[in-house]
Amino acid sequence: MMKTYTYKLHYSHLFIVAVLLLSLNSCMLGPNYQRAKYDGPDTFRFDTSLTTQSVNLRWWELFDEPELDTLIITALNNNKDVIMAAARVESARINMGYVKAEQWPSFYYSVGLSGKGLSNNNSGSFNAYPQLSWEIGFWGKYRRMNEAAQADYLSTEYAQRTVQIGLVSAVASTYYSILAAEEQLSIAQKTLSSRDSAIIIMYDKYEGGMISLMDYNQAKIQRDIAAVAVPAYKRIVALSENALNILLGNAPVNTYFVTKFGTCKYELDIPVGLPSELLERRPDILMSEQVFHAQLANIGVAEALRWPSLSLTGLLGASADLAAFNTMGVSWSAGASLLGPIFQFGQNKKRVEIAKQTALMAQTDYEKTIINAFRETEDALVSINTYRDELKAQESRAETAISSEILSYIRYNEGSTTYLEVLEQQRQSFSAQLDLSNTKLNLLNSYILLYKALGGGWLSAQEEEQFNRAKANE
Repeated sequence: MMKTYTYKLHYSHLFIVAVLLLSLNSCMLGPNYQRAKYDGPDTFRFDTSLTTQSVNLRWWELFDEPELDTLIITALNNNKDVIMAAARVESARINMGYVKAEQWPSFYYSVGLSGKGLSNNNSGSFNAYPQLSWEIGFWGKYRRMNEAAQADYLSTEYAQRTVQIGLVSAVASTYYSILAAEEQLSIAQKTLSSRDSAIIIMYDKYEGGMISLMDYNQAKIQRDIAAVAVPAYKRIVALSENALNILLGNAPVNTYFVTKFGTCKYELDIPVGLPSELLERRPDILMSEQVFHAQLANIGVAEALRWPSLSLTGLLGASADLAAFNTMGVSWSAGASLLGPIFQFGQNKKRVEIAKQTALMAQTDYEKTIINAFRETEDALVSINTYRDELKAQESRAETAISSEILSYIRYNEGSTTYLEVLEQQRQSFSAQLDLSNTKLNLLNSYILLYKALGGGWLSAQEEEQFNRAKANE
């Protein structure tokens, strides 16, 4: 004969159960995130400024180019990649609220109306009640989910800033590429015009028997070299303008700049700062760090799914016979269920192992991003130092080559040298002027790459204000 047992639950027992639930809920499975400490060198290899000033400034303003400032503001407002990045940030923010809501009870309502009858015996009923359903977050499951969602949200914010800094750098680099190409086009056009005039004179001398066909052909070759350069630089200008318009969020159109490349500043003060500051400043490092943080929290979620979960349900409602609606009755019910896995062919264990491997990949990517950040900074610093020296040599070379070209014409007209010397000096002068322009552009791009490598600078006055307010509250 089966025996039945009854048990009376006292208030003290309820208190013990509540304490037990709270203690289980406060226990979070999975590893806790700890931020990596910087243990690298205290200075950059090629940093000669020896400054500890953080690069928290609108660095492109150092170029003192109003046209560039306008382009950057336009790009930050209209660029399609920036708009998409902002949408991803907003989506992550909404998802963070969605995940957070899952840890709280869910409330439902139900309203029912039914009727039945046979011959003249008809009846109907009405019921209405709210219902509660709540899964208790044992093992810190929901807190780990919230932790992961918050880290995802921060990673999208840093990803947006990475896109913005990349955009600012691309706009600045393309802007100077256009100015440099326009200068090089001007050099090619002036050279072509000069050689067109010279070739007429050379042809007359050839027809008059004063020079050989070889001298005339050599002069024509030099003229054609300049003629080839003109459409090549026109093409570079047009392609760069197309690229710039895409960055600005526009269809390709012609652009006209008042600024000339020769007037641009290309010697800037570099507040490099300390290597350890890269960990706080570069948004791609901060983004990859938060991705790692989120994946680490997901290990705790996967661990929690291996253990039982407790669900509470309850309802409190009213029902009545439609024939006697004024005799409304009140009913209630409550229940609890414990659900846990027994045997699922290793699925739960594999889920944890997958989460651990995903976190390991995120950690490796984080470390790789840090290493790459230091490499980019060192590359930019050494490029600036060497291009500065190269620029001095190129300026001297161009000045000497132009002077030698003028002198060779004089010597040739005096009969002191052959036309071969004139042609060689023309070639040297044309090449030296173009190389000087390229070196200036390379130096400017090195500054742009340095500030990008250092994490850029303030993108808006609001960001700077928020940063200063946060620092004041620390």
